[in-house]
Amino acid sequence: MSEPSDESKWAFKTADSCLHTGSEHMVDPEDLVMASGRELTPARIEKARKALEEHGAAAVERYLP
Repeated sequence: MSEPSDESKWAFKTADSCLHTGSEHMVDPEDLVMASGRELTPARIEKARKALEEHGAAAVERYLP
């Protein structure tokens, strides 16, 4: 039987492993931009901030199933 996955043992982190989906942490604008698959820019972060204000954490469901 294999050992449970331990994030602290990973040699590197991917963008996916850094995303917050709202189940364990609040979703922030950077998470929303990364979930969309785009690069972080000030304009995209501001747009994501507005989407989170309008829709709350449900805004991330647009990108994550």
